[in-house]
Amino acid sequence: MEYGRLSTTVVRVLRTAKPQQPRRWQSATTRQTPTPVIQHAFWTTGRVALVTAFTGTITYLYGINDFSTHERSKTSKQQTPVYANKSELQKAIGDLRSDLGEDVISTDDEDLHRHGYSEWSSINIDTLPVAVAYPKSTEEVSHIAKVCSKYRIPIIPYSGGSSLEANFSAPFGGVSVDFCFMDKILKLRPDDMDVTVQPSVGWMSLNEQIKDSNLFFPVDPGPSAMIGGMVGTSCSGTNAVRYGTMKDWVINLTVVLADGTVIKTKRRPRKSAAGYNLTNLFIGSEGTLGLVTEITLKLAVIPQETSVAVVGFPTFRAAAATAMSVVRAGIPIAAMEIMDDVQMGVVNSAGATSKKWAEVPTLFFKFSGTPQAVKEHIQQVRQLAQKQGAGEFEFASNAEEQKALWSARKEALWSMMALRREGDEIWSTDVAVPLSRLADIAEVSKKELDELGLFASALGHIGDGNFHASIMYKRSDPAEREKVEGCVKRMVDRALEMEGTCTGEHGVGLGKKASLVKELGVDTVDVMRKLKASLDPLWIMNPSKVFDFREI
Repeated sequence: MEYGRLSTTVVRVLRTAKPQQPRRWQSATTRQTPTPVIQHAFWTTGRVALVTAFTGTITYLYGINDFSTHERSKTSKQQTPVYANKSELQKAIGDLRSDLGEDVISTDDEDLHRHGYSEWSSINIDTLPVAVAYPKSTEEVSHIAKVCSKYRIPIIPYSGGSSLEANFSAPFGGVSVDFCFMDKILKLRPDDMDVTVQPSVGWMSLNEQIKDSNLFFPVDPGPSAMIGGMVGTSCSGTNAVRYGTMKDWVINLTVVLADGTVIKTKRRPRKSAAGYNLTNLFIGSEGTLGLVTEITLKLAVIPQETSVAVVGFPTFRAAAATAMSVVRAGIPIAAMEIMDDVQMGVVNSAGATSKKWAEVPTLFFKFSGTPQAVKEHIQQVRQLAQKQGAGEFEFASNAEEQKALWSARKEALWSMMALRREGDEIWSTDVAVPLSRLADIAEVSKKELDELGLFASALGHIGDGNFHASIMYKRSDPAEREKVEGCVKRMVDRALEMEGTCTGEHGVGLGKKASLVKELGVDTVDVMRKLKASLDPLWIMNPSKVFDFREI
């Protein structure tokens, strides 16, 4: 608003108006009838209204300006988070126990360690949560959030605990909210092909419970993954090349915000143009914006026929090149995975499967559809693989054999962990690149992993450009740790140079915050900070994950 222009206009009116003359009567000696001579009065109703309006407008506008300036001074920069002191923490824990029951809040040392440390994670820190909450409903989660907001206590969601980037660690202490008692399928709607579940329902358990409906949930990460954690990291899995990732299968979410407010992100139709896409805002946010307590998922029809095949290759690049040619040919593969020679040896050594595998770079294919389509797709893939010097295809003849063949891929990380010696750690990481660059990053990264002199393997969801590496090392050995960190950093930087991403499905957590800034830029990450600040002004929701606090 330009106050100067408005005030100049009114002053000009005041200055150009004729001055008011006093009312006067003619003299009686003129023998004329006294006739009043009345000049036009300056302070007419219209002018009074104008000046009144001007004064009121100026008062209002300057008042608003003072108010907004005052408010901007308070909100233009987020204040550095200040969390509860020891006495406030004790009071909050006492309040929660009093309100929700003694069994809802645990401060047991083993419990705290389990919720702050993970053998799966590439990074672990010394700080642990000060308490673990075990809610049984959305209402209890809301109450926990209200108490934590009142006392400024960090809240860290926990669902399954199999994340790999310290996504549920507690760098500022706080309350870990474990959803293990919220593990129910709330409503299956076969005619609508959707289901509503609580966060601690495992994807494998879900599919087992709904199999009689001839429907299934196709997102399939590690066997122990639960739906809440899958939402938090926007995970994918071996079926991603055919069915997509988590964000493609979530219809709506029930979310508890930092202050305890409960929202539902949208209704239940599969498509909607109503307002912002809040559902996808929370998917992949790693609990930094809210606590997801209910999830409505789309379901897919179980294919008429499924077949699994495994084939070895002379080189890792040959296997990767075959995968890209299959995608480029438009063959609708249900799943396509790669494992290097080291990883195949790991599976053999761990004895996780009933079969002895050839220790060469290997592709795993899953075909699904009608019987005729499956047969046709197998033949097309066989021809493409032969051009890269592939060995013989090994097929499963029944469901049990399919499970056995596919288990080598599903058991990869578990097999590697089974071979650890005392003091060994496993650094598992992932990147994703455009499809045309996957063979390039796979070949260079595989060579660098082999040159580490450590037990390191390469594998991945090669059908959608997602490449993984797992490295076994001794955390207590500074030289080994430095080598591993350098290798992982170079792999991430290489992916970014190829217009890829620092994480395809593991999330950012604590480990890849610097890489996220390198990938997207400070301005883009600052937009994320502003979104977080609007929903979580106290910065209590899983703080220090995805990005650190910064005054903006």
